[in-house]
Amino acid sequence: MVENPRVAIAGVILESNRFAPVAGPHDFESLYVLRGQAILDDARAAAPKMAQEAAAFIRAMDATGPWAPVPVLLAASHPAGLVDQALFDGYCAEIVAGLRAALADGPLDAVYIANHGGMAATVDPDPDGTLVRTVREAVGPDCRIVVTLDLHGNIGDDLVDNADIVVGYRTNPHVDMVERGEEAALSLRLALAGRADPKTAFVRLPLTPASINLLTAAGPYGEIIMTGQRRQAELAGAILNVSIFGGFVFSDTPVNGLAIVVTARSDRKAAQALAVELAEFVWAERERYQRALTSLNDAVTLAVCTDGPPVIFSDSGDNPGGGGTGRTTELLAALYDADAEDVLIGSFYDPPLAQDAHAAGVGGRFRAHFNRHPGEACDVPFEADAEVIALHDGNVTGRLGLFAGRALTLGPSAAIRMNGITAVVISDRCQTADPMFFEMFGLDIGKARTVAVKSRGHFRAGFRPWFAPDQVYEVDTDGLTTPVLTRLDFRGLPRPVFPLDQDTVWSPPDFA
Repeated sequence: MVENPRVAIAGVILESNRFAPVAGPHDFESLYVLRGQAILDDARAAAPKMAQEAAAFIRAMDATGPWAPVPVLLAASHPAGLVDQALFDGYCAEIVAGLRAALADGPLDAVYIANHGGMAATVDPDPDGTLVRTVREAVGPDCRIVVTLDLHGNIGDDLVDNADIVVGYRTNPHVDMVERGEEAALSLRLALAGRADPKTAFVRLPLTPASINLLTAAGPYGEIIMTGQRRQAELAGAILNVSIFGGFVFSDTPVNGLAIVVTARSDRKAAQALAVELAEFVWAERERYQRALTSLNDAVTLAVCTDGPPVIFSDSGDNPGGGGTGRTTELLAALYDADAEDVLIGSFYDPPLAQDAHAAGVGGRFRAHFNRHPGEACDVPFEADAEVIALHDGNVTGRLGLFAGRALTLGPSAAIRMNGITAVVISDRCQTADPMFFEMFGLDIGKARTVAVKSRGHFRAGFRPWFAPDQVYEVDTDGLTTPVLTRLDFRGLPRPVFPLDQDTVWSPPDFA
């Protein structure tokens, strides 16, 4: 039993959309890059910047006994494109250097890695796996490695072969990050106490659903998550964790595919058997991982109809939480042209427009030019006369769902009214998953007839107090995160793969 374990802390979080612009230093620095003591200070703050599971891991370790944390580097970007290879290599080298410096002072008992799992680089298709493998090479075979991941992670051999414990989210929208960070800490404590000798196994399927098909409250993905948890409970003496990763199809890599990762207490064969059992369950249900969208015309009809209950729209093609630009205007233009009333829409990533609104001041009127500078082909310019309703510096704390309790910096922000539509404009790209995007301006969500958000699914948790599931519509819009996968030029997926290739076949692996 290790009495006062030395545990290093590191990680690089990014969900990569191959079709989005390359992620560079600014993308990480605009969210967080924490080093050394700043990691511990942030984790223990009232409103941490870092991912909630990372903060929860540190706090759980604090609460469950003595330990000697060795904070190295935690870096994160909002979802974006492929990470610049040199930038990733630099982060990786910095982590290795920090581990070697720590090892010079004595052995490390464990390394905690807080990653997303859906990262891809301009050269390396699996940097998450590369990081875990590189850490293993630095610390040797006897040091425990525990990894937390988003359930949209793309899982490869390098990650599973080199991690002792893998813990993935179980909810989508993501609301269980704190619990998963705590679980990772408690599982590590078990291993360090000699009460478990974790062994991992995984099965990856040729199945790459669009993210809208990976909700967990209902549907096939929610059912397999529940089945995995039931089987884990039934096999509690043998199984430590079951994590089922839906993957992130827009990463477009050879390691894409829904994956089941099982961590056994000591018996790898038990992990392998359960992974195969769950994979067979998923494959039998693969046809259900397809979902119809609401057409733009039908969405406009719902918005202008005053007979039914209020509605909320997902601008599904432009989700900044999946690498979308946050700049498309297709849905805005359609609602504006239809003279829709009592509409809240956001958030548009458009720093020049936010600057114009701040220059005009509250109550000021000006010509709002969306996308005045060229961007992606989907970022079509739009302009209209506007009035500035409210201004904000963009420093906020999330209230519900994905961002609850987290400090966010959105940059100079504005709420502007164009006829019956009030639009939120921000200066740092972020998905509208939390009501505070509107509430920071004093806007009353409960008085809106229609709310339209640039978010794929996480808004469901943030806006649940106002909108029941039958009031939620995923609108078929253009953009880098369109759920209509046939519109995208995939080049890295392991073909054939379902649903793109409807005749895909699969057989369980033979672990013998």
